[in-house]
Amino acid sequence: MPKSCVSVLLVQQVTIYSVIMSVWLKRGNYNHEYHHKQSQYVVKEYSRTKLGDKYVHEEPMIRGPKFLVRLRSHTVFENTPIKIFCTVEGFPMPVVKWYKDGIILDLSSGRYIVEAKGGIHTLEIPRCSTDDTAQYTAVAVNLHGQASTQASVVVKMSFSLTLASMLPKIHYTKIHITFVEMFGPVFASEGESATLSATMTLDPNLANLQPEAQWYRDDTRLFESKWVKIDTGRGYTTLTLPNLYKDDEGLYTLRMVTKGGIATHSAFVSVADGPPPVPGAPGAPMDIEIHDANRDYVIVSWKPPNTTTEGPILGYFVDKCEVGTDNWSQCNDHPIKICKYPVSGLFEGHSYYFRVRAVNSHGISKPSRMSDPIATLDPTEFERLHGRLDVVSYHDEVEGNPPGAPSKIHASETDRTYVVLSWKAPEYSSKAPMWYYIEKCMVDSGAWQRVNTQVPIRSPRYAVFDLAEGKRYKFRILAANIYGTSEPSEPTGPIQTQELKGVPSAPGQVIATRETDTSVLIQWAPPKEPNNLIGYYIDQCVHGSKNWTSANHKPHKNTKFVVSGLTTGESYVFRVQAINELGLSDESQESAPLTVKAALSHTVIIATPSAPYDVALLYCDGHSMVLNWKKPLHSGGAKIKEYYVDKRRSGTTMWREVHIPPLTDRLYKVENLTEGAVYQFQVYAANLAGLGPASKHSEDFTCEAWTMPEPGPAYDLTVGEVRDNSLVVEWQKPVYTGSGPITGYHVEYAKKGTSDWITANEKAVSHRFLKVTGLEVGATYVLRVRAVNSAGVGMASMFKNDVGLCIEGSQEVSCVVDEKSGDIVLSFESCQMNEGSKFFWKKDYKEITDFSKGLVIKSEGSHSKLIFKNPDKEDFGTYSVSVTNTQGVSSSYAISTEELTKMLALSYDIRHPVIPLKSELAYKILERGRMRFWLQAEEISSKVTYNFFPNKMGHDVSTGIIEFIMDHFTEENQGTYTCQITDGGGKAQSSLVLIGAGKRGQVLLLSYHHHLKCDSKPVANLKKESQFHWYREDTEIIPDVKPDLGSGVYYKYFYTTLIIDDRGKDMSQINISGKIFDDAINKLSQLAGASAAELVINCTATGIQLQFHWLIDTQVVEPTEKDKGKYHIVITDPENSHKRTLDLSGDGQYFPSLISFPPESIPLFIDNSVVGGLPDVVTIMEKKTLSLTCTVCGDPKPQVSWLKNGSEVEPDDQYVVSLDQGKFASLTIKGVSMEDSGRYTMIVQNKYGGESVDIVVSVYRHGEKIPEAKPTLTPKTIIPPKLPIEMPQPKTQPAAPSTPSPAPSKAVPGKGMKSPTPSRRK
Repeated sequence: MPKSCVSVLLVQQVTIYSVIMSVWLKRGNYNHEYHHKQSQYVVKEYSRTKLGDKYVHEEPMIRGPKFLVRLRSHTVFENTPIKIFCTVEGFPMPVVKWYKDGIILDLSSGRYIVEAKGGIHTLEIPRCSTDDTAQYTAVAVNLHGQASTQASVVVKMSFSLTLASMLPKIHYTKIHITFVEMFGPVFASEGESATLSATMTLDPNLANLQPEAQWYRDDTRLFESKWVKIDTGRGYTTLTLPNLYKDDEGLYTLRMVTKGGIATHSAFVSVADGPPPVPGAPGAPMDIEIHDANRDYVIVSWKPPNTTTEGPILGYFVDKCEVGTDNWSQCNDHPIKICKYPVSGLFEGHSYYFRVRAVNSHGISKPSRMSDPIATLDPTEFERLHGRLDVVSYHDEVEGNPPGAPSKIHASETDRTYVVLSWKAPEYSSKAPMWYYIEKCMVDSGAWQRVNTQVPIRSPRYAVFDLAEGKRYKFRILAANIYGTSEPSEPTGPIQTQELKGVPSAPGQVIATRETDTSVLIQWAPPKEPNNLIGYYIDQCVHGSKNWTSANHKPHKNTKFVVSGLTTGESYVFRVQAINELGLSDESQESAPLTVKAALSHTVIIATPSAPYDVALLYCDGHSMVLNWKKPLHSGGAKIKEYYVDKRRSGTTMWREVHIPPLTDRLYKVENLTEGAVYQFQVYAANLAGLGPASKHSEDFTCEAWTMPEPGPAYDLTVGEVRDNSLVVEWQKPVYTGSGPITGYHVEYAKKGTSDWITANEKAVSHRFLKVTGLEVGATYVLRVRAVNSAGVGMASMFKNDVGLCIEGSQEVSCVVDEKSGDIVLSFESCQMNEGSKFFWKKDYKEITDFSKGLVIKSEGSHSKLIFKNPDKEDFGTYSVSVTNTQGVSSSYAISTEELTKMLALSYDIRHPVIPLKSELAYKILERGRMRFWLQAEEISSKVTYNFFPNKMGHDVSTGIIEFIMDHFTEENQGTYTCQITDGGGKAQSSLVLIGAGKRGQVLLLSYHHHLKCDSKPVANLKKESQFHWYREDTEIIPDVKPDLGSGVYYKYFYTTLIIDDRGKDMSQINISGKIFDDAINKLSQLAGASAAELVINCTATGIQLQFHWLIDTQVVEPTEKDKGKYHIVITDPENSHKRTLDLSGDGQYFPSLISFPPESIPLFIDNSVVGGLPDVVTIMEKKTLSLTCTVCGDPKPQVSWLKNGSEVEPDDQYVVSLDQGKFASLTIKGVSMEDSGRYTMIVQNKYGGESVDIVVSVYRHGEKIPEAKPTLTPKTIIPPKLPIEMPQPKTQPAAPSTPSPAPSKAVPGKGMKSPTPSRRK
């Protein structure tokens, strides 16, 4: 290339560089680093040597740094200023950095002032001290090299300072810092902001001695940046994270630093994933880091996100963006599966940002936080720009010599597809630039291939990409300059690329321990195969659910983690996953459930538990042993959480742990033992305070299979309810049962120190508890248990030692029925209560686990209650209670079936109180078609409520009478009338049936209104305000219809009317008596005779009732022989007479035997109600108890039977049929179900006949709408007597007159006769 062209090219590049610099200077973003990144241009000329090699020729006008004026050494006194300076030239303009004794100078302290004007650089120390005595070096660097100059500065002590050094040492003022307001844990999501602030008091608070606030995240100090804002003042400091990413998660620590000490405070900041771009997409990766930045490539690494609820990650995309633009481009075409990726093809001297996105089956995540800007520079230049001191001296160049060969080539990093090589540069003194070539070959192939044909390498470090996974390579390096290429270096030994090992194995056992009322400390064992472990993710879940959530969103490096933000009182389980660059491991085992609450108070001394004891062998099969041991006597003030078991061969001293996860039970099977070998075992217990001492080692256990036919030993003997002469012992079933099932147990006891064993029960018991009686007061005993099968009595269990005296103040369990709720309650008060003591209830000495039937345990202080909310007949048995962490406080109570029956009855009466009634529901006919219903209770309060249909209701507390008035009783109102009463917790119900032909005459009478119209004159001179008042013999009558004041006419049947308004009053009277009254009666008789039906007969409890359709009846009370005959009724009026006849002479066909047998009668119903009778329809909720009760009578006493849908009801536990005192019949259905719905029929019958009645029962479920009761009128069915019936011959009586009297008889009714017809008022 002609030199003129080279000059033009140089001028163009310098112009471009100047434009770029001017733009950056205007923006205010200029710095030396970027200046050199942008100024990496080279004017190159290519030529051929005789050998045809290509080389690079650089123009000599582009030169490295050169010092024109070098530093000079100085000697000064303390507290005086000093300034040293130098002048440097070079193109591009070199950057100068200052060093003190080979360490880059810290300019942030304010003790040093550095200035640069053009090529002149100065270092000023305003106030020297003896610590400033050092060698100072100025290093000038640009793209083409570096140069340095040095000078020594010696600071001498003044005479006054020498004297001062003899004075006592100065002690700095200690500032006491007390935090007033402190920041707590923060829980936020990506994209949000968070602020941590703290206020404090200083003592003393000196303006010139304010503490320095230092903020840390996971031990990394934070400084003001785009992502972090720090504001510190007098007595406060604040750290703000304006735009959160998961990179910001961690433990934040504030350190207030003074010369007298440090005050610290820490809290965790949790940053959860923000809303994903696509539902189900993974969270963003985090912690983007750049490794091995070089001239044309960088290596990007990151950490994977947690995938607690999302699908597994399929790979990642890496994006890049050149600094100064917003154009993000994707670096890889296909997702990569590992968390490291080399990005090649970059432009030398350019700066880039990088970010990463994760991919799963649902979509792509949001991008991670972008990396810090990184420049693609030669590593040598990069190190120089970042402060590494490497002083180079330039000498006269020796023309025409190529460099020597590099040495010490090795792989500083290997991966699956690349290797990073490092080597030692050859000795080189030329000013001509030197670069390197890398060659590779497969082991055993010998074919060398040049790697970097396009990009010259200037640093002794470079990454070789595109290697095959798991293959072995050799590498060698060649150095070159414009004069030629060196000989190849010695090749490396075989270097093998890594093979994909996979994700780490799952972490070990997870242990959760309490910390505060909202946090828990999690600890776990690291994975056995870490495989380049990055960290851990911790998941949490409420115990019993499957809703796992992430406790941390950024990998945690340690094996301890505090999970914050938990709900106090809630139980959680935890699990851990390990992470490497390939992804997440399998989940660890879940931790034991832990209830979140504060750890034990600082006032409680927590100690490790004492040693377990009595390690016993329960079974051996020749290859394994089943062990059991007793828990420590002292828990250390905290619950024992786990046990550890060690083993050793008898005669050796080396103990080995036999299991990886700790045990929670005291029963363990030791596997993989050697048959015939003799082993010893020891056990440790652990609580919150740590691991306790080891137990005494067990006896020698030989690993031989058990083949004896008798059972093995029982285990876990516990003793309770120790009294003066008795105790209760419990045990667990043997693991080895022998040749047959276990049929019973024997309990043996002996006084301590003797071998005289006494069998407490001669007959083996089948259950696993026994009350031992007949003990001596004050004696101490040991106990053991033997199991029995068909082969005989088995091995004895381990002893239960030192069972001694009764605990002073022991109390027993009491059993009562609560007077208010009706619950059956077992109560116990403990005479001892210690820290952590709890009540433990059992039924028949088995733990109570089923609380679905309303069983409730309530404990408070030293009292505990076992409450039966829904007591049942199956609840009989022995109930025991024991108190933990005491000296064996316990008691029991046996509920027999007889006692339970009585308590159930009492409970039912309390829960279903009945208000006693003096009289059942009755009725009375009033004037004008009204009906009065009433009943009388023994006693009612003013808060009584009742449910009935009429519109006029009332009650009288003093008499207990409740009455109801119906204005118009018609045929449509016939049916069953029920009144329900509630007073406090008591209830009552009474019913009255008004149905059937026997009442129809009454219905017609009550519904008949005869309007007797009396002649009167119109009332004149009325106003709208005029009022009418009617009276009958001075008794006011309130009419149903108001008078029509407009017509001035008002008719009524009563005697006196009074008109009142503001002008006065007027009164008019009429006398309806004598002939007027007779005329009214005759009119009524005429109507009655014309509409009267035939006479009918009704049987009552007291006699026979003759009735027809005008409530005119005659009743034969206690009928006898003389009452036989024909009965007539004659109704006359002035024009006609009406006669009705009924034959009771014995020859008729209507109940011919009623008169013949006066002592007996057919059974019939006297009244019907729910409490004392039968309704038409019953509606009841499922699982309730239904009682159908009715009062019957008859002579002889009738028999009662019940049908369901036409089939006879068979009494059993659910259906109870009873007949009390021969007249109270009932059917009780316990726990009604939907199948109990239907039509029930009650039949009452004796030899003279009987009746039947139907009741419809409708059952509905809880929560359903109560079905509407629509009763169907089903009259009683009369059952005729069984024929033939023997009847005595009646005495002869004179025939009744055949011709009726034309007028009603005036005679008084004979004996046994009564008539409800009212007499005329004279």
